[in-house]
Amino acid sequence: MDEQRRGQRGFEDLECYQLALKVLDEAYDVVNRLPREEEYNLKLQMRKASVSVTFNIPEGYGRYHYLDSLRFYYIARGSLMEVLGGFVACDRLKYTAGELDSQRELCHQALRSLNGYIRYVRNQQQGRTEYGARYVAEDPLVYHLFQDESQDDVANSSPMLGAADQSD
Repeated sequence: MDEQRRGQRGFEDLECYQLALKVLDEAYDVVNRLPREEEYNLKLQMRKASVSVTFNIPEGYGRYHYLDSLRFYYIARGSLMEVLGGFVACDRLKYTAGELDSQRELCHQALRSLNGYIRYVRNQQQGRTEYGARYVAEDPLVYHLFQDESQDDVANSSPMLGAADQSD
């Protein structure tokens, strides 16, 4: 990558996104070798899940509020695990042989990177007020419990009680 362009491409520079692209490449490599009878089952599901990872990271990156961003990163994380599940299924059904360890490592590497980025985004907000320094709040009410009967006079003279309540 050109040194001048580094840091100017936004989400494309994120390590978790670059690893998600590698997962996408690996998933499509496997999918292209699957038999025709898996066209609308395993192939379709793996395509959707791998694309979901690479779409949700940029969508989260483009969101204004960090909680909205995190929601998309969590979806990407779930989709990443779905792709890993697809790799496991392909291995179990003997569509691939001897590839699962490297596929699992790639998915876990992408997961660690995505989790690290999620942690970074959350920590950037730590200690900040959610909606800024200006907000509306009411003063808390203070309630008193009177232990002795001499305080009943104070309770009966309360302006909060209506005339009907005081006529006992």
